[in-house]
Amino acid sequence: MQRTAATGTAPCRRPGACNTSESQPDNRAPRKSGRAIGGGHPLSDTRENARLYDYENRVKAAFDDIVPTLKKISALQHETDFVQQAQRIAQSELGFEFPEELLANAWVGELDMKRLFAMSVFKTYRRYTDEFYTQAPLAHDDENSFDEFIQSCGFHTVDISPCADGRLAHVIRYVLRLPHRLVRRKSYAGAMFDIDNSVEKWVETEMLRYREGRPNTADKPTRYLKVVVYHYSSVDPSHQGCAAHGSDDDKAAAGGLERLNSFRTTIENNFCCGASIDLLLIGMDTDTDAMKVHVPDAEGTIHLDRFVDTMDVYKVTQYGSVTEGREFIANQVRSCAPEAIEGSAKFASRLIENNLSQIDYVRRYFGDAYPDTGHAERFIGAGVGFEEIQLRNLMYFAYLNTVEEAIADTDVGIKIFTGLNVNKGLPVPVVVRFDYHGQVPGARERAEQHCQRVARALNERYADLAEQGLLHIFQVIRDCNANAPIEVMHCSAKPEIDGGH
Repeated sequence: MQRTAATGTAPCRRPGACNTSESQPDNRAPRKSGRAIGGGHPLSDTRENARLYDYENRVKAAFDDIVPTLKKISALQHETDFVQQAQRIAQSELGFEFPEELLANAWVGELDMKRLFAMSVFKTYRRYTDEFYTQAPLAHDDENSFDEFIQSCGFHTVDISPCADGRLAHVIRYVLRLPHRLVRRKSYAGAMFDIDNSVEKWVETEMLRYREGRPNTADKPTRYLKVVVYHYSSVDPSHQGCAAHGSDDDKAAAGGLERLNSFRTTIENNFCCGASIDLLLIGMDTDTDAMKVHVPDAEGTIHLDRFVDTMDVYKVTQYGSVTEGREFIANQVRSCAPEAIEGSAKFASRLIENNLSQIDYVRRYFGDAYPDTGHAERFIGAGVGFEEIQLRNLMYFAYLNTVEEAIADTDVGIKIFTGLNVNKGLPVPVVVRFDYHGQVPGARERAEQHCQRVARALNERYADLAEQGLLHIFQVIRDCNANAPIEVMHCSAKPEIDGGH
């Protein structure tokens, strides 16, 4: 007999969760109209849900309007005033015009629709990032108090590594409802984060505490919290789980835990201060955004068979009061890890409560589960940066300094987009980006060189796609110290540098 997650041993199956396994929806399935369904959960922030949905719907609509608009333009390419009509349609439907040289010779040949598609994706991305950095559409109400809160839990840094799967791209700002500017996020295929890179970040963080007292002084008894977010699918567990782990949920969870333990052991062996490292493992259902929170025990040990299932919490607390809901959450955390450190239990409880808003968000605006249960990313992002990507299934992450060090991530991305785009005759759009620190001498030049080197390596590794016009690359950089928008270095969809919109 299956036990409930309240006992900390196994998740509950959700009624009706597997009724769509026979025929998966198209990965570019139309979005819901946005009409909220039913009442809100007492612990759900319905005002914030509405704001976040309006933003998500508007951004994704901009990308999803590209193909229908290009079809309209393609149908007119032999008209006498084609260029004027095409530019008018593009400006009206997409918000920008195309370089005229891509349209001017349509009367003597076929339009290069692959190039126009890539150009459209890149221009839409440019506009989206400009808005993000100039208007702060995802600003969080708790940004001013977040450091105080995590320090009250015994932490000074929260460092999260989700899987690079685009279905987890919104894990910080949406699923966990944390301020994205105050949480470190670095994604890897299978959530198998680079231990050396995380050690470097830990050293940097501790140095800032010793030298500058940021975010607090080194004598404060706070710890560095490293979090891994693996994922699974409740709708189609055999096919839509983590590709890096063969859709095997147990392997995904075990792989994340092994990497966390190895990180802590590395710190302990090299710096003899394991007490400054805490760990947290979270499983995320990419169909409903519900979570399994594996709360560590008093020794900081994480057990794969002990977790709080937030969907269970949602269902039990949806008809009670706010006070009753919070008491239930606290009891579930204690049931899962009776000897958990008070601060860890407090932090886990906050994440669980936050996630109830996201479960409510999905149920109100999309139904029992997202319509795009599989991959539906619009482009690949390769390099370092992408803070603005806080939306589900918008971009596939491939964090890297060189293509060689991230072959697994880039190969998975190309495989995904072979199904999404290439098999339909559309190219794979790749944004190669490197953020840099403007106050460091030569940093900008090195970022440019990184872009050029990675773009060249991608074209060489996937030469068959590049030669067919099925791989296009957009090279951008950004000074992350200046809080400035991105700068465009080169766009393969337009031979000369295009610094404009």
